[in-house]
Amino acid sequence: MSHRHPIISITGSSGAGTTSVTRTFENIFRREGVKAAVIEGDSFHRWDRAEMKLRLAEAEKAGNKNFSHFGPENNLFAELEQLFRSYSETGTGKRRKYLHDNEEAAPYKQQPGTFTPWEDLPEGSDLLFYEGLHGAVVTPEVNVAKHPDLLIGVVPVINLEWIQKIWRDKKQRGYSTEAVTDTILRRMPDYVNYICPQFAHTHVNFQRVPCVDTSNPFISRDIPSPDESICVIRFAKPKGIDFPYLLNMINGSWMSRANTVVVPGGKMELAMQLIFTPFIWRMMERRQRAMGAL
Repeated sequence: MSHRHPIISITGSSGAGTTSVTRTFENIFRREGVKAAVIEGDSFHRWDRAEMKLRLAEAEKAGNKNFSHFGPENNLFAELEQLFRSYSETGTGKRRKYLHDNEEAAPYKQQPGTFTPWEDLPEGSDLLFYEGLHGAVVTPEVNVAKHPDLLIGVVPVINLEWIQKIWRDKKQRGYSTEAVTDTILRRMPDYVNYICPQFAHTHVNFQRVPCVDTSNPFISRDIPSPDESICVIRFAKPKGIDFPYLLNMINGSWMSRANTVVVPGGKMELAMQLIFTPFIWRMMERRQRAMGAL
């Protein structure tokens, strides 16, 4: 943690909805004039797409049915922690991009599924913003979770998470239901060991809960809409959170526990704006004081 060089980390599983949270923060950054150095979690996978396919085939041939993107053997956990440590201490670090598709790859004249070269973070950033799978990961060797100043978990209930992943991978990536199901099953041990434990370290968790039947996610025809869900927001340390203000500003919200607010699914983005804009204000004020500007 650092007043001079703060870090915000959004962590969640594949298909959890972290991308929509990132859009909300981009809107806050633009409105408040905050310059963020953005880190994509996929850029800290160890292997590019082609190499990962080869290693997956080798693992299956060797009888390893749990080879996945979630575990330490296929991710650069140490390098991610080093980036967080370096940025919090000096405001510097290295990053690269993972090029998901032809549109992203075209400006770099590379193939989709590859990484760009490592490069220095842009100078003059106000904060580091990470979005990906492992923003709060802790293992015996690394502790990424101790570095961010604000840690946010995005955790739909498991059936909704699976529906979102199945729908995305089928519609956007052309996979079959069976192929996505195999991926979900293969990832499960690493999901339990490396994804779920992160949400014990987060400062705020957002969990979307459907209000429609999702009992069999593998036959669902669509993703439940925001209006067909509620969002449970849990604060690890509720001291300083103005709950009466949130309840007054978000129509239809209520408190289920002393540290938990429930809002209609369609109000999730508004809730994030109301909760995190003051966080960003305080973060920037602390930074300015630490830098001697106030």
